[in-house]
Amino acid sequence: MAEITGAKIGESYDKFVGGIALGRAQTPEDVAAFVSYLAGPDSDYMTGQAPLIDGGLVYR
Repeated sequence: MAEITGAKIGESYDKFVGGIALGRAQTPEDVAAFVSYLAGPDSDYMTGQAPLIDGGLVYR
């Protein structure tokens, strides 16, 4: 992104992560935990949902 935007290396990443309510970037474990939930009995009554696993990302 630095080459495309002219920003310093890491600046675009910091700006992106700064817009996430939980204050950190997503990890594969975040998605894996949700997949595990969906595969388990706790999600048996869940229907027709479109969940977001984004940490509360706010687009500005």
